[in-house]
Amino acid sequence: MPNSQSDNLAFLDAFRQSGRRGKISLVISSWFGFGLSPFAPGTCGSIATVPLILLMWHLGGPARFLLITLVTIIAVWTSGKAQEALKRKDPREVVIDEVAGYLLAVSFVEPSWTMLGAGFLFFRFFDILKPFPIRRLEKLKGGTGIVADDLMAGAYSAVCLKLMSVCV
Repeated sequence: MPNSQSDNLAFLDAFRQSGRRGKISLVISSWFGFGLSPFAPGTCGSIATVPLILLMWHLGGPARFLLITLVTIIAVWTSGKAQEALKRKDPREVVIDEVAGYLLAVSFVEPSWTMLGAGFLFFRFFDILKPFPIRRLEKLKGGTGIVADDLMAGAYSAVCLKLMSVCV
């Protein structure tokens, strides 16, 4: 049985055994099921963030900051709960960390399809490659460790996008 299929069965089993809060954390941490993708769940979770990014771009600066803060708080809580329920460190089904990171990556640029695409590429690049200190942030405990590395990848991406927008 492929690993992703057994992971999904473990996810469904954990979902069945969880109480209401556990079920909510599993659904949200998997970004409403996108993290259950058998192929590149982190990439699928990032792509599934696009509607939220489009909404965020219609908000003013303070509301954008509030949205990113709210998503980050929810991400830390649900990721930690999902990790406990699944009994695995940084489970692949948990993709809300990608949501928080990608939101951060594109939050400081003018809305455009170019910035959305470039932000996606930069974010996935830094999230996969994990240059210093991203890999070190993964070692933090619980939901904080799951989310912190993606926020740093998002911050690196935001800097690259800002530089790109100045140069273009």
